[in-house]
Amino acid sequence: MTIVSPPRLTGPTLPLARGPVSAALRAALAGPPRELPPCTWSGADPLHDEDLQVTLYLCYEQHFQGFAGVDPDWEWHPELLALRAAAERPFVAALHDLVGDHEPPNDVPAALIALVTDPDGPSLAAHVRQHATLDQFRELLIHRSVYQLKEADPHTFAIPRLRGAAKAALVEIQIDEYGGGRPERMHAELFRNTMDGFDIDSAYGAHVDRVPAVTLAGVNLMSLFGLHRRWRGALVGQLAAFEMTSSEPNRHLAAAARRLGGDDQAARFFDEHVEADAVHEQIAAYDMAGRYASDTADGARDVLFGARCGLAVGALMADHLTSSWTAGRSSLLPAAPR
Repeated sequence: MTIVSPPRLTGPTLPLARGPVSAALRAALAGPPRELPPCTWSGADPLHDEDLQVTLYLCYEQHFQGFAGVDPDWEWHPELLALRAAAERPFVAALHDLVGDHEPPNDVPAALIALVTDPDGPSLAAHVRQHATLDQFRELLIHRSVYQLKEADPHTFAIPRLRGAAKAALVEIQIDEYGGGRPERMHAELFRNTMDGFDIDSAYGAHVDRVPAVTLAGVNLMSLFGLHRRWRGALVGQLAAFEMTSSEPNRHLAAAARRLGGDDQAARFFDEHVEADAVHEQIAAYDMAGRYASDTADGARDVLFGARCGLAVGALMADHLTSSWTAGRSSLLPAAPR
């Protein structure tokens, strides 16, 4: 009897460089861990700096799936960690500039509710439901795939960094994100089905080269908060805001998917979030964010900072998509030869 071994999982292909720093890092990652050259950024807005954001993505992904052909010892190599820190400093400064400084609220759940219900024009999801073409909807899926194909993973880093009621609440949310232990119900797997339904390559990391810096910034934001214990409260806030603003947009996107020819399987990811996130909203606001803030020094400030960052960076990406489409151009970067 011949025993056939299961295929070995490999990471995605290394993304292309977008500037001198990411080029030097990408070249180094092709070999064993070694010294890296000093980095100098372009001086552009870090949230839109292609070189900085792809550099951060290359660094952060060492802690997730890694990349095919990259030595796993790079993950904790001091030179890579030093480069990551050098990229994080302007990134964090830009986030502070984006959302400003605010006094911590006394009532964190109430402050979160006020923050997520403050209207600022029509939502991207409502626009997509009413106006998006099939090509534009497929573009939206490509942008979202960079995070959705690993949905929940950055937030899981917070579990050992929380305690008590906040930890229990986060675990309750994560159980749903991971399908209650059923692989086919994992939210990342449901999103893969949606991509398959619209004939888009659903491999993890397949579209990193096509999305601009502002999309990578949203993904890097979660990795930044998740990988630093210092920012665990900000991660709690970002997740709370994410859950509290998810149900209605996903209702719009489910309708858009069906309008544009998707079947129930293709729309299931959005349908699932309409139901699940309506429950998660209360858990995230009160049991997770509220309890973390009340139990942790400076917790309220960090929670609201993370929430504001998540919403603001998400708004930048949404504005990029709608402005691109209104101007009659693609929101994606041109496909580059490898």
